[in-house]
Amino acid sequence: METPTVLIISDDADFSRRITARWQMERHVPTFTLLSGELWPRFAVDAFDVAIVGQLRRDLLSVVLEPLHSTAQPVFCVGYDAPTAQLIRDRWPRIAVLGPSEYWLETLVLAAAEAVHRSRAEARARAAELACSTLDRQATLGRYMLEMRHNLNNALTSVLGNSDLLLLEPGSHSAQTRAQIETIRNMTLRIHEIMQRFSSLEKEMNVVAQQAVHDSGRAYAAPAAAN
Repeated sequence: METPTVLIISDDADFSRRITARWQMERHVPTFTLLSGELWPRFAVDAFDVAIVGQLRRDLLSVVLEPLHSTAQPVFCVGYDAPTAQLIRDRWPRIAVLGPSEYWLETLVLAAAEAVHRSRAEARARAAELACSTLDRQATLGRYMLEMRHNLNNALTSVLGNSDLLLLEPGSHSAQTRAQIETIRNMTLRIHEIMQRFSSLEKEMNVVAQQAVHDSGRAYAAPAAAN
């Protein structure tokens, strides 16, 4: 998975610099996208894991916070006075507001880093759920094919038998008709080979599953025996 992205929007260049410099001290450093409040509407970023909003002009608050609030990503606002902070909490309740304090930078980086970690974990969970859903659909299709295998083999046997009977009647069909019957017979044999491969794969997978269960049992029994 690619490096996470932290979006920082502020009219104060020193604000962005301090955050990025402090984050360099962490074990995992994300990619930073830095924008001013005026640039945000023109260069909106679609993909980010966490957004941090510093001091902006009052007329830019709605322009910046409204689209951020509508996303599913965590958003932090930092450094606003009490009335503005309350306004943000009331109008955009999903946005976390950090008031000014001596340790605001440490608090912000720790909270945002945790939010990045959680955002990536949720993304991995969604990807895993999607993969599991896909595998479940494929497993359902596979089980259906195995269940219908007997019926399909019976149908193939009938087609193969009748094509053989037709080919056993010399002179009853034109050369073109015999060629078409032979094509039907050959394709029937090919489908039968594919179905046999399904049966072989099923047996191989059962052997692998049984071996995994056996190995798991041995691994569990070894510590118990040691005790």
